[in-house]
Amino acid sequence: MRKTLIYIADDEINICNIIKSFLVKEGYEVETFYDGQSVLDAFERREADMIIIDIMMPLVDGYSVCTAIRNKSSVPIIIVSAKDTEPDKIAGLTLGSDDYLTKPFSPMELVARVKSIFRRIELDRSHGKPSNTIQVADVVLDPDTKQAWFKNMELPLTSMEFSLLLYLISNKDRPVSRGELLDKIWGFENEVETRATDDVVKRLRKKLADFGSQLKIETVWGFGFKLANKG
Repeated sequence: MRKTLIYIADDEINICNIIKSFLVKEGYEVETFYDGQSVLDAFERREADMIIIDIMMPLVDGYSVCTAIRNKSSVPIIIVSAKDTEPDKIAGLTLGSDDYLTKPFSPMELVARVKSIFRRIELDRSHGKPSNTIQVADVVLDPDTKQAWFKNMELPLTSMEFSLLLYLISNKDRPVSRGELLDKIWGFENEVETRATDDVVKRLRKKLADFGSQLKIETVWGFGFKLANKG
């Protein structure tokens, strides 16, 4: 049986080795890289089941790695970084990472988060299309497994994209402000200057359009967003 493959990219060799040792003990196959370009090249040759990346790396930074991977895959991405401000975390999650840990962190906590993500993926696969779903137009969402479908095809949404779409669907009869989304989806109660919501909405729109969905996300200028069914 093939082992689950995890790529780690961090220019601090000691951190790579520590993370690798803990994950190998848990039975994962692990490869380490010390710059962003190397992990991107490796992903082109062989797609990993998860990527754990630092932000500040030579050649290509973690944000750019995350963007490049998200353009071709919905593989889980965990960012581990010394950058610990709210805008840093928002940027990482906006670009499609599934989790964000700040340094220093407990290796056991990272392992627990890795296992949690893989458990959810395995649950998704084993249960197939669940019955506890929400449907609007031609899109179906399951809040328990964080899966989405267009007709009978699964929509490859990241965790953040799914959460934002689910919130818009749950509030489909009214416009939702950017501030409300930052609070409810990202957990930032204070006013934060960011285009996080706009960037995630842009990706969602593209994915819905690529699948030919009638569900649209309209911009309410100067305020936020609202769902519209064009069917």
